[in-house]
Formats: sequence, structure tokens, C-alpha cells
Amino acid sequence: MSLLRRLHPLDWLAGGLLTLGALCVATGLLPTGPATDVLERIGPLVVFLATVIVLAELTGKAEVFDVVATWVARAGRGRYPLLFCLCVLFASVTTITLNLDTTAVLLTPVMLALATRVGIAPVPLAMTTVWLANTASLLLPVSNLTNLLAADRIALTPSEMAATMWAPQLAAIAVTMACLWGFYWRPGRRTETRYTPPPLPRPADRVLFRVSAVACAGFLLAILLADVPLWSASMAAALIVVVAFWFRSRETLRLSLIPWRLLVLVPGMFLVVETVNAHGLHDVLAAAMGSDNDVVGMLRSAAVGAGFSNVLNNLPAYLAGEAAIPVANHEQLLAQLIGVNVGPVITPWASLATLLWFERCRWHGTRIDLGRFFGTGAVLAVAGTLAATLALAATS
Repeated sequence: MSLLRRLHPLDWLAGGLLTLGALCVATGLLPTGPATDVLERIGPLVVFLATVIVLAELTGKAEVFDVVATWVARAGRGRYPLLFCLCVLFASVTTITLNLDTTAVLLTPVMLALATRVGIAPVPLAMTTVWLANTASLLLPVSNLTNLLAADRIALTPSEMAATMWAPQLAAIAVTMACLWGFYWRPGRRTETRYTPPPLPRPADRVLFRVSAVACAGFLLAILLADVPLWSASMAAALIVVVAFWFRSRETLRLSLIPWRLLVLVPGMFLVVETVNAHGLHDVLAAAMGSDNDVVGMLRSAAVGAGFSNVLNNLPAYLAGEAAIPVANHEQLLAQLIGVNVGPVITPWASLATLLWFERCRWHGTRIDLGRFFGTGAVLAVAGTLAATLALAATS
């Protein structure tokens, strides 16, 4: 009973989805063949997800993110506009290279702690983190689980995906910056005119700090330059950091580092969505998105992806939409990817990263006005999705 009381609502959601997915297979609602195909497809993704989050968690404990955040604050020299640009860069690079869930899980508390240390309002930093965790997740397969699925579907290597999505990614970040400044960072939204930069960072264990920083850099170089499988690159980098912690801080290595909730949630969600697709959702989405691979078809697909993500969640939205798009329509699929990555910023449940972000803000004591969150998120979702989709259409 004590274990049940400690379970988070997201644990119940993950367990319920896996149980429901297993029941769908057991009752024949989802035939064994399609179920096996789905699980085989997500196997490497689950390995990647587990190892990259362990890598990110240990990197955070080695104070790499804290040190970088302090450098960012010092580089801002007490000036808000410069700090704003640096925070956008920091959050974007973290999302692009270590995925959006890493930004939500690790960068959020770092940013909130930074706000406390330098005496600035926490909400602008928090909103910068959550919005860019979603909108900056277009460039690489590693940036988002949906990207991994799309890259697998149309056989894009990390470098090829970057070459395809650079313009949509820049457009999405530019719109996000405009919304962040207008809604949260401009002088009228805060009382301070300057802030005091924090003191120079001093990692508690310089060996762990250096090993973790090098492992993260090596992971990025491996996927960008060598085009090695993502799961093998993340596993190798995580193993290096785990070994370093084994010798330097063994007590840190706990089973709780493994993202059990995600490892249960992802297979369950895939099985449930595959079942719903087989019983009518596919036809509804196919009619809504159409089969045109032109600009109109791309805009329709992006809009459906963004809308469905905010109603349910971006992962099942992508899965269902992918199945409804003709195999040859690569541009239409990438437009739908834009919708499910940039669009899920209106509702708290639109992406797992946003759910994790809300949880971190709650623990920190940072209050988020839901009405304002919905309203400003709606503006960003529409403007960001539209701008990124048009950028894709212009460059593809």
C-alpha cells in the first residue's frame, strides 16, 4: 500500500496505457502481427530513451548544466536583453542535442535555481525552457521521439535531417523568441532593469564534470559526424559517465535514474494508438489531412498534428497521423512533424516534456497562471507552426 501511495499520477497513466495495450493484444482488438511490428520498431527507441536520460541525469548531477547556466548569466553582464538571447541559445542547444525531455527534466530546475540565485523573476526563465523544449526540437532525430519515428519512416540520417529541417527550426525559434519577449521578457512584464551576475562556478568534482562534459560532446559528434545509430551512441556515452560515477560517486548510481515511467508509457501508448488506428481514427485523420504533398497539404497536416497534440498528446498524434499520410509524401509527413513538435504548447498534457516541466515548477514553488499559459501558448502554436511549415515548403 505504501508503494501505491507513492505513485505519481503519470505512473498510473503509464501503467494504465501498458495494461490497456496488452489487453488490446490479448483480446484480438490488435492482431499479434501488427503488435509485434510496433514493438520491434520502438525497441531501439526505448533503448535510446533510457540511456540518453541516464546520461542527462548524471550530467546534471556532475553540475555541467549548472556551470553552463552560470556562465550564461555571467555572459549576460546584468543586461536582460543579452541574458534573454543567451537563455534562448542555451535552451535551444540543450533541446536539439539532448532531447526535449532532458530540457524539461534538468534545465528547468537549473533555470529556476538560477533565477533564485541572481534575484530575477522565475516565470520568464521557466517559460523559455518549456516553450523551447517543444519548438526547438525539430532539427535532429535525437531532439524528439517523434523525430526518431519520422527519420526512420523516410530514411533520414541525422545530418540529412538537419539539412532538411534547418529552416523550419530557425523559423520556429524566431517566432518563439518574439512571443517570449512580448509576453514575458519585455520591460513592461517585469520590474527589474538589471540583475547581478552570480559568482564563478566551482564544480564539486572536477573529474566527473569533465568526463560528463566530454561524454555529451562525444555523443553529439558521433550522431552528427559519424551517423552511428542513436541508441548505440547514447548507450556508449551513458556507459562512460556511469563508470566515472562508479569510481567517484557510487552512491549516486541508483535504479531511480532509469526512466521507468517512460519505458512503460511508450510501449503502452504505441499499442493503444495502433489499436485505435485500426478501428476508425485512421480514416478520420486521412480525410482531415488529405493526400496532397503541396503547400496546402503540408499546412493541413501541420494544423491537424498541432490540434490533435493539444487535445490528446503529441506522440499518439504523430503516430496516428503518420499512418494516415501516403508513404511517398515526405514533405507532408515532415509538416505533420512540425505540427506535433511546435504546436503542443497550449495544454499542459500536449507533450510529456510539458507535463514534466509543470511538475518541476510545482516542486520549486513557481506558480504558473494557466489562463495565461493557454492564451500565450495558443498564439505561439499558431504562429510557430505556420512559420515553420512555410519555411519547410520554401526550402524543400
